[in-house]
Amino acid sequence: MGEVLSELSKDSFGRIGLGVFSLFLLLALVSPLITGDPMLHSTSVLNPPSSEHMLGTNDVGQDIWSRLIRGVRTSILVAVGVGILTTLIGAIVGVSAGLIGGIYDEVLMRIVDALLAIPAIVVLILIASFLRPTLWTLILLISILHWQGGARIMRAQTLSLKERAYISAARAFGAGGGYLILKHVMPGLGPILISSFIYSARMAVFMEAGLAFIGIADPTTVSWGAMMHHALKFYYLPVWKWWLLPPGAALSLLILSFTFLGYSLERIIEPRLRNA
Repeated sequence: MGEVLSELSKDSFGRIGLGVFSLFLLLALVSPLITGDPMLHSTSVLNPPSSEHMLGTNDVGQDIWSRLIRGVRTSILVAVGVGILTTLIGAIVGVSAGLIGGIYDEVLMRIVDALLAIPAIVVLILIASFLRPTLWTLILLISILHWQGGARIMRAQTLSLKERAYISAARAFGAGGGYLILKHVMPGLGPILISSFIYSARMAVFMEAGLAFIGIADPTTVSWGAMMHHALKFYYLPVWKWWLLPPGAALSLLILSFTFLGYSLERIIEPRLRNA
C-alpha cells in the first residue's frame, strides 16, 4: 500500500488530488482554531463581505466564512467514515466469499446481487426524509447501501490471488486461513482497497451534500449542501452569491480531488493506461 501512495505522488493528477485533499483535511483539523462558532447568531444580518465577516453573514447573522470552513469537517468526516466502512464491509464479504467458496460463496453473492438491484439513492432519500438522521447515522446508512460493488471486485481479485503459486505453496506448508489473508491476500488487494475507499469517499461527499441541498439532512449539522439550500431562498438579494458560490466551489474541488486520485490510481493499477 505504501508503494501505491508513492506512485500516486509521482503522477501529476495524483499530486494535485493529494494536495487538494490534504489541504481540506488540514482545514478540517484546524477549523475550530481559525473560525468562530458557526452557529452563533448576531444582529448583523445579510451583510456583504467585510473586514469583520470575510464572506458576509446570512439571514440570522451567522458568519458565512465560519460555516464554510466548519463545513469542511462535515464533508471530510463523511468521506473518511463512509470510505472506511464500505471498504471494510466489502473486504470482509468479498475476501471471505473468494477464499471459502462453495455454498457460502453462492449464497453471499446472490444476496449481493439482490442488494445491487435496490435503488440505493431512492431508499436513502426515503429514510432520510422520515428520520432526518444525524451525521453518524447518515454515514452508516450510506455505507450499508453502497458496499456491494466493492465486495464483488474484491471477491474476483481474491479468486485470482488464490490460484497464485506462492499461496499454494503457503497452503502446502500448513498456513492457515488467517495467515493467508493477512500475509498474502490483503497485500495483493492493496490497490483495490485504496480504489474502493476513494470511490466510496467521493460518492459519500456528493450524496451528503445532495441530501442537505434538497433539505432532508440534519438541520443542526453545518453542511455545504445546507448552505446552498438556504442561500437559494434569498436569490432576490445581492448577498446570495457570497453564500452560494463558495460552498459550491469547495464541494466541487473536494470531489475533483477524489476524481484525480481515482484517475491516477487507475493508471497505476493498469499499466496499459499509463501512456494513454
